[in-house]
Amino acid sequence: MRAAVLHEAPGDLVIEDLDIASPIGREVLIHTRASGLCHSDLHVIEGLLPLPSLPAALGHEASGIVEAVGPDVTAFSPGDHVITCLTQFCGLCSECLAGRIWICPNRHSLVRDPNETPRLTLGNRPVLQMAGLGAFAEQMLVHENGVVAVDPDVPFDVAALIGCAVITGVGSATNGARVRPGETVAVIGCGGIGLNIVQGCRLAGAGRIIAVDLNADKLEIARGFGATEVVDASQEDPVEVILRLTDGGVDAAFEAIGLTATADQALAMVRPGRTAYLVGVPPVTSTMNISGAAMVLQAKGVRGLFMGNSNFKVEMPLLARHYLEGRLELDRLVSAHITLDEVNDGYAELRAGATIRSVITFD
Repeated sequence: MRAAVLHEAPGDLVIEDLDIASPIGREVLIHTRASGLCHSDLHVIEGLLPLPSLPAALGHEASGIVEAVGPDVTAFSPGDHVITCLTQFCGLCSECLAGRIWICPNRHSLVRDPNETPRLTLGNRPVLQMAGLGAFAEQMLVHENGVVAVDPDVPFDVAALIGCAVITGVGSATNGARVRPGETVAVIGCGGIGLNIVQGCRLAGAGRIIAVDLNADKLEIARGFGATEVVDASQEDPVEVILRLTDGGVDAAFEAIGLTATADQALAMVRPGRTAYLVGVPPVTSTMNISGAAMVLQAKGVRGLFMGNSNFKVEMPLLARHYLEGRLELDRLVSAHITLDEVNDGYAELRAGATIRSVITFD
């Protein structure tokens, strides 16, 4: 099968012909139909988010059709339409038993043992699957605890985005921050994640949703997703504007880019006693500038949210139903459909801030 492989970081992706093993145990073999280009993969490509080893098949936001299952799989059958998710979980540890599967410490144990045939190989060399998925490929071989069935009426490109951008954004508002009706929120960054935070806040009943970005076109798009007000950070200081608009700050601020500067802004935007939520994945070396005295005297909080702090087995089918019943706008998230061979061009456009989400489609 063909896959986009990273051999060195920083570097470009190379389209390679890989060998993929047959499913064993609780593994599911999936014919990939769509895979979104997420900013986290760009961090990996640029060497800002290192992987355990290279070469690696990148991609983690995908949908497809089940082709075959291992002998111990009972929840899936060939022909099922599915979404994959990077928050694979063991189901046995204290975090999983407490319902926090998104921070399962044993997710990496779901890959094959070193003495077993690797799932992916290039010649005689094993190829790592990013996040246990490797979704920039014609096929995926995934543990069943990284897969969920979805209504076949959901288009594959939309289903793929539910696997990361949508569950991360909507879940950050509804599950992570638990935005309450009538609250005022700010969302910094109007890419794929940020737009879904906006509509997650809308679903939760937020009274005012203030979107912040440097790109005027993205701000206009944010209005269509539920933003009640916008701030062009290329023209004015967003912290000053929001403190003035809200008479002292918002109830929740979401940082959806992954930058230190905007994380600092999110904390400065919230009123005393409230929390700034960090959703965008930053480089591993990044740090925040936090005044301890201000944090204590103003009782502010900073909290990281991973994949919306969501149980994807429950939330993804619900998000799909929201889409089918008209409560979630997902079609306009797709900026372009591209081929696997165009993946590097797609990331060049993402790097330039020219797209919301490009989606690789497979026949």
